Amino acid sequence: MRKNTFIVLASILFVLSGCAALEPLLPQPQKSVIKPPQLPPGKAQRPAGPLPPSTRPTYNLMGYPPASKEGYIDGCETAKKSEWAYKDRARYESEGQYRTGWDDGYFICSRQNTR
Repeated sequence: MRKNTFIVLASILFVLSGCAALEPLLPQPQKSVIKPPQLPPGKAQRPAGPLPPSTRPTYNLMGYPPASKEGYIDGCETAKKSEWAYKDRARYESEGQYRTGWDDGYFICSRQNTR
């Protein structure tokens, strides 16, 4: 009986000592938000032409032709008045898909900003 009591107490102490070795939970560090660089006033907001894929805002436009996607992004960012606002006038006048995408993006995003 005395041996069983010793084993039970030793087991309890062993389990409790394992709990004491745990490190306290530390709060998770907050993720920093990376903002695009601000350009000085009077400078072009962005270079002419399509944005590099790594900097271009992303939208779920699966199934649309590339010209429509580019136009939609440019139109939407223009409606949002973001630093990526852009209208490729030559493409807008000559490419129907770009023009339709730009018009759709501008209309849809300008309505979302007024709500």
